[in-house]
Amino acid sequence: MTLEFTEDNWENEVENSEVPVVADFWAEWCGPCRMVGPVIDELSGDFEGKAKVGKINVDSSQKIAMKYGIRNIPTVLFIKNGEVVDRQVGAVSKSSYAEKLEKLI
Repeated sequence: MTLEFTEDNWENEVENSEVPVVADFWAEWCGPCRMVGPVIDELSGDFEGKAKVGKINVDSSQKIAMKYGIRNIPTVLFIKNGEVVDRQVGAVSKSSYAEKLEKLI
């Protein structure tokens, strides 16, 4: 199940997560984000129990987007032990995201 990250749950769900986290920074008005969305949903199912996979809307969570220097969307952050260990800016294939996530597990 794809999680919805917000400013209210970010610290608990992401920064304090015991498993790797994939966070897709997106917005409703972003065309490429709509292409990435279904891929993120698939990853969520593929990595269930091994990682947390979720989306965070930059329009409603601007503080988090600023904290991580998100300037372009979609941007997908790969986070382990509360630290960003990789990032992907722009839409790429599911296998590219999966490969990066596999390295963290």
